[in-house]
Amino acid sequence: MQISEPTRIIDKDSLTCYHCGEPCKEETIAAHEKSFCCAGCKLVYEILEENNLCNYYQLNETPGSTLTKKASTARYDFLDDEKVRQQLISFTDGTTTNITLFIPQIHCSSCLWLLEHFYKLDSGVKRSTVNFLKREVNFIFNEQETSLRKIATLLNQIGYAPHFSLDNLENKKKPLSNRKVYYKLGVAFFCFGNIMLLSFPEYFGLSDVFEKEFRDLFAYLNLLLSLPVLLYADTDFFKSAWAGIRQGRLNMDFPISLGIIVMYGRSLYEILSGTGAGYMDTFAGLIFFMLTGRLFQNKSYEKLSFERDYKSYFPVSITVIENGNETTRAVSDIKPGARILVRNEELIPADAVLLKGEGNIDYSFVTGENVPVAKKSGDRIYAGGKQIGATIELEVLHEVSQSRLTQLWNESTLKKQESSEINSVVDKVSKVFTIAVILIAIGAGIWHSMADDLPKALNAFTAVLIITCPCALALSYPFTLGNAIRILGNQKFYLKNTQVIEKLSAIDTIVFDKTGTITVAGAADVNYIGNPLSQNQINSIFSLATNSTHPLSRVLADHLKTAERIKINNFEEIPGKGLGATIDGIKIKLGSANYTGYENTVNAGIEDNATKVYLSAGDEKPGHFIIRNNYRPGLAETISILGAEKQLHLLSGDNDSERNNLEQFFGKNGNMHFRQTPADKLNFIADLQNRKQHVMMLGDGLNDAGALRQSNAGIAVSDNINNFSPACDGILDANAFKKIPSFLKFSSTSMKIIYVSYAISLLYNCVGVWFAIHGNLSPLFAAIIMPLSTVTIILFTTLSSTIAARYHNLTA
Repeated sequence: MQISEPTRIIDKDSLTCYHCGEPCKEETIAAHEKSFCCAGCKLVYEILEENNLCNYYQLNETPGSTLTKKASTARYDFLDDEKVRQQLISFTDGTTTNITLFIPQIHCSSCLWLLEHFYKLDSGVKRSTVNFLKREVNFIFNEQETSLRKIATLLNQIGYAPHFSLDNLENKKKPLSNRKVYYKLGVAFFCFGNIMLLSFPEYFGLSDVFEKEFRDLFAYLNLLLSLPVLLYADTDFFKSAWAGIRQGRLNMDFPISLGIIVMYGRSLYEILSGTGAGYMDTFAGLIFFMLTGRLFQNKSYEKLSFERDYKSYFPVSITVIENGNETTRAVSDIKPGARILVRNEELIPADAVLLKGEGNIDYSFVTGENVPVAKKSGDRIYAGGKQIGATIELEVLHEVSQSRLTQLWNESTLKKQESSEINSVVDKVSKVFTIAVILIAIGAGIWHSMADDLPKALNAFTAVLIITCPCALALSYPFTLGNAIRILGNQKFYLKNTQVIEKLSAIDTIVFDKTGTITVAGAADVNYIGNPLSQNQINSIFSLATNSTHPLSRVLADHLKTAERIKINNFEEIPGKGLGATIDGIKIKLGSANYTGYENTVNAGIEDNATKVYLSAGDEKPGHFIIRNNYRPGLAETISILGAEKQLHLLSGDNDSERNNLEQFFGKNGNMHFRQTPADKLNFIADLQNRKQHVMMLGDGLNDAGALRQSNAGIAVSDNINNFSPACDGILDANAFKKIPSFLKFSSTSMKIIYVSYAISLLYNCVGVWFAIHGNLSPLFAAIIMPLSTVTIILFTTLSSTIAARYHNLTA
């Protein structure tokens, strides 16, 4: 590394380190016109400067961690051990590797900024994503350009040593390193209590009884006790305010910090000038109650946390082989050692070893790269991959990680880049909120000063700054929709994130797929018309159909479930057309008339109220299957309720043989469209959106992926099958289909609750400011009720959404 200038050692204990902010107790290393407490901190600065990452220091003052001990003790040679690596990493294909590391030192926006720009420090890192609340960083890196040990070593060098222990490998709860909030609370409580004790003469009007020397002594003791509060306990408020200023904005801690400064300055003046006893008890109490309020607020948030990374349950099933028989099980019930079957386009829910079949794994869900990776028997396959081709048999290595599936769902490269309109409004309000508060506080102070009532002016100024709080604006949205997403999950409607509820509340158009969405896959009636089929042909049809997740394929596979599965080669599935494979040297096809060569057949594809699936075997055309669908229970009532308020459309890849049946549900207004390819469905939804309509698509999670992604809210209907797709915004258990009207109404009600909570917050701030302006509210009382207002909003939004669920017949 090139160092542009020499370093000098300066013996000045009073200096603090530019990188970590720690005092330079023994010696100071001066370099680059800055001071550092040790060679480690200087090295970090030089690494960041060399890579043009010194904006790290612009976001927060002294954001780094001291490296005096950490740099010399950390060793990461064990990360080269393949057994250890396999326990730590989430995915690897030999080139691209995905791993999540726990980094306890993450504590501010500078940390987040630096770690998400880690690729500038190590070119082998493709992407790094920080989970600030969990203090975790997900790295995707190229094994040919860097290594896990190199990443860990570099993280250690810049002060972010990753935490590795048996807890990481067993997914136990990770320790939190930051206990400073409790220390600060203890210091504030100790000082507050003792200042109050020394202030008793003032409280009871006995100050005149004591000699002036005693009064002065008590005042100076109060001043001395206030210093730990000023210099330590309240520093988070000042750091936050200063960080906001450096980023060009005034956050909610700015007026609080301003109030603290004014109150302390006034008290300091009175004590030193001998004109009064000051307000050190109020100052210390203010800090104590604000710290208590924030701790209580954070604890309440954690208690009611709706993050689903480790609690969520997707209604995804997988085919399991038990005692030689195939059955379906929820992925949450899959244990290590279980043998599972994964069909074409199905997601692999857990790390597993390939036993049978030819793996062709698409890891785009994990890495963003959509080039399938070939796998052979004995190879390890990671969760999140998708099989492209014929069915494969796997043995599960680890239990299914719901947290991993949720993480992939939310981080998927297929996610929609849409912003929340309501949050945009809140952001705009929050930007002017602080400025308005400061102006009101200054006006109140000037007003009382003009009346020669300086104590009341100070009270009014400080109380206005403290009583006002935009927290409710920030908390109303996540708590209302967080509880709503939990309630919907209990009703078997699983949403990707809270923003989906906002989208559902605005829906005015609903597009239904037909097969597998409004029809029940396992309840269809199947008849074969044509030349008699040999047992070998039946086995061939069954083996071909079992490789597909399409609803019609599942119907045929279920109809022929007594047949024997035989080996197939060159499997292909063409969306909107059909399936094909080579079996015993003969090309077998199942699908539409055009795909199988029946296009010139008289009345091909036409059968009243039924769907035809044609069979071809080489040049032979033995016949076709007629499938008469059964519609979902409650479909007529559901469509009737939705049609009264929304515009409805039906898109189907099948022919229009069921038009007469479907007209009783959708009417004869031309809103039914048949013979639609996946591309046609996507374009149809895009056209509706171009006409300013907000579209919800209900379809098959795998076969309608493009249309689901294009829609404002794409919902995959799950019918005891692995229909999970990263393209969808939610998964609806088929048994809850008739509750769709209630789900949409509940979503709209949830948004109304948010607006009501905003009104409550506004009312609270107006009333509080009114009393504060008139000097009728002490800063200490303001500090007590300010966090209570936040807790009130949390309780209101949570309880209101729960009551709304009961009103819409959705038991929480």
